[in-house]
Amino acid sequence: MTDIVTENTVRQAPKRRLPDFGRRNEKIVSGLTIAPGQLLMFFIVAFPAAVAIYIGFTEWTPTSGDNVWGAYHYWHWFDGYWEALTSGSFWHAMWLTVWFMLVAVSVEFLIGFGLALLFLKEFRGRGPLTLFFLLPMMVVPAVSGFIFFMIFQVDGPLNQFLAAIVGHDVQIHWLDDPGIVMWSAITVDIWQWTPLMFLILLSGLVALPEDQMNQARILGASFWHRFRYLMLPMLWPIILIALIIRSIEVFKVFDAPFLLTGGGPGEASTTISIWMYREVIINSRWGFASAAAIIVLIIVSFAGLFAVRPIEQAQDETMEELIGGDAEGADARLEDAITAEARV
Repeated sequence: MTDIVTENTVRQAPKRRLPDFGRRNEKIVSGLTIAPGQLLMFFIVAFPAAVAIYIGFTEWTPTSGDNVWGAYHYWHWFDGYWEALTSGSFWHAMWLTVWFMLVAVSVEFLIGFGLALLFLKEFRGRGPLTLFFLLPMMVVPAVSGFIFFMIFQVDGPLNQFLAAIVGHDVQIHWLDDPGIVMWSAITVDIWQWTPLMFLILLSGLVALPEDQMNQARILGASFWHRFRYLMLPMLWPIILIALIIRSIEVFKVFDAPFLLTGGGPGEASTTISIWMYREVIINSRWGFASAAAIIVLIIVSFAGLFAVRPIEQAQDETMEELIGGDAEGADARLEDAITAEARV
């Protein structure tokens, strides 16, 4: 008996080719794909800016009797801009804000960088201690302001602590003395936002390539020379990003000085945010405040353009090193570290 073998032929479906859009069509398709997101971002940014510019050319306030679209009845062109540019209180608030930013960011960077270097190596209790140092960043700004408001009272814990050290009564007016009040507000900002600087810099240090570090360590380079010739050049983009992020945030500072003193005594702690708050809420000068806000935006934008260029240059150099295009530069830094150690 012979076996009957049957063969079933399996037909394959014809392969479908992906549409060939061509070089020009691919650009059109990619543009249409990201267009909704770009339009949304443009609307989010452009609409409030357009309203602020529009109101800045007027003397409109909510108590004028017209809605915001009728603000053209109070049109006065560049009078608000000129008044802001010639206002002593405006430039005083700008100077206090810039000074606040320079001091706070500098101290936060130094403390954060020092802590990041200490936490770079593994040790027992590193995780819980890291979380402990990050706790101030998680506190609500209103709560931190209230805490330090109680600490800085004349009969508060800080003066009592100092009195216990020096052995006699201490009556320092942390919130009433015009020469001290800004330092009190800066202390609050440093306490709360140094952990953010510490976290950014620690992440950058942990992400550094270990090959060059190990080579320099094996060849005898000390920690200082490894830090100067290897770690700092590779960490420079992260440092710039951290400094710019904190500078932008500190320039908008409002919580600490307002909760501690309300901008006083007088204008001793009036930052630009508190100054605008007074003009809008207390003086009800919406047009003047909008004009001043546009001036601040222009100044900050120009400063931001100069700040972004070093970041882009540092990122390009880092990418070249990652793809092997600047291996000679990396070897040169390694040789510099070893040569410097040999000189010592």
